[in-house]
Amino acid sequence: MKKLTQALLFAGVIAPTMMVAAPAMADDASPVTANVSLVSDYITRGIDQTNKEMALQGGFDYAHSSGFYVGTWASNITWLKDAGDTGSTSLEVDVYGGFRGSITDDFGYDVGVLHYDYPSSYMQPSPNTDEIYVAGTYKMFTLKYSQSTTNLFGWADSKGSGYLDASASFDLGSGFTLGLHAGHQKIKGPFSGASYTDYKVSVSKALGGGLSVGLAYTDTNADAAGYYTNSFGTNISGSRVIASVSKSF
Repeated sequence: MKKLTQALLFAGVIAPTMMVAAPAMADDASPVTANVSLVSDYITRGIDQTNKEMALQGGFDYAHSSGFYVGTWASNITWLKDAGDTGSTSLEVDVYGGFRGSITDDFGYDVGVLHYDYPSSYMQPSPNTDEIYVAGTYKMFTLKYSQSTTNLFGWADSKGSGYLDASASFDLGSGFTLGLHAGHQKIKGPFSGASYTDYKVSVSKALGGGLSVGLAYTDTNADAAGYYTNSFGTNISGSRVIASVSKSF
């Protein structure tokens, strides 16, 4: 498979933000929650999923008071068509489940599995991917590691690739939150040269009633060897500014 196709296949990586370590839900809280977002550009792990186009995203979660949870999340995408996939692959659907809880008031954990599905994709190797993950939190800091148990988003012979994610969230008062993130994607196999580090800084504002707005800046140190350039000549690993509005229910 051509280097460009392999590069764009990797652009499907996502790590839904709802899957972070947190204490088990209180008994009087609803076990079912939902979320919907509109973003100016769908970026994950520093890689552009929609080629600078808007995305509508949303999901549902069920969390038992014991700490077990399951959920699903979806978004429109363009990266597979940009890679030459002739299937009707304009949608990404993720399904996940796991267990999360707390050891003390300051320490939390989260372990689980995640399946990324791209309906009707004709790409080979398949972009569909399974990952297992484990995360730990201390106050506002989170460290998470995800490892693929299949090929990673179409990269050939890449089973066992891993993503290490370090993040922090700071309450600035008046409904404002500052988010900091750094991650490293290690790709195993013949395309290990496409491994890279990404960074993100974000600010969000809670408006009440589950509504919030946000602004983020993201960038990577991905190489310029053609792995992350799409069929339109756009560098999908370059710096981006993303605006968002979201609602939780």
